[in-house]
Amino acid sequence: MSRRTALSVAAGLVVLGGAGALTLAYAGDQPLKPAHSTARYTAPAGDRDGSLSFDTDVTASSGVKSVKVLAWPQDSSFAKDELTAKDMADAESAVCKPSGKDTVHCTYRVKVTASDAKSSPRGPWHVAVLATAKDGTTTLDREAADFTVR
Repeated sequence: MSRRTALSVAAGLVVLGGAGALTLAYAGDQPLKPAHSTARYTAPAGDRDGSLSFDTDVTASSGVKSVKVLAWPQDSSFAKDELTAKDMADAESAVCKPSGKDTVHCTYRVKVTASDAKSSPRGPWHVAVLATAKDGTTTLDREAADFTVR
């Protein structure tokens, strides 16, 4: 291999190595955001209760402190006056377990009684998620997942 070729290969490796380091640095400082969110609503039937299940993955480079969940009907006041982090203050917390570097998998499950279902508005619903990182950063996803009450 000629000296010129060897220098070109070495320069290319330095450039690629630098780009890789930049990619790793960038990947380590991703914004706090729920991902892969799903909701499943099962209506009560007969003497059996129904349920609402919600799952999401949340990543934060400083770690995840809490994840709060609130289901809301599309025809509610939250559709007109946007849902805020303050509205989420009394929302219930999801149960989160580590599922990778800086990532937690969070699950929220609630029983739906026949009485609950009877008094709930029919139609589309959304699930809002307020995620808080250990460094105090917060993010609100107003419509992380959807489901329908029939």
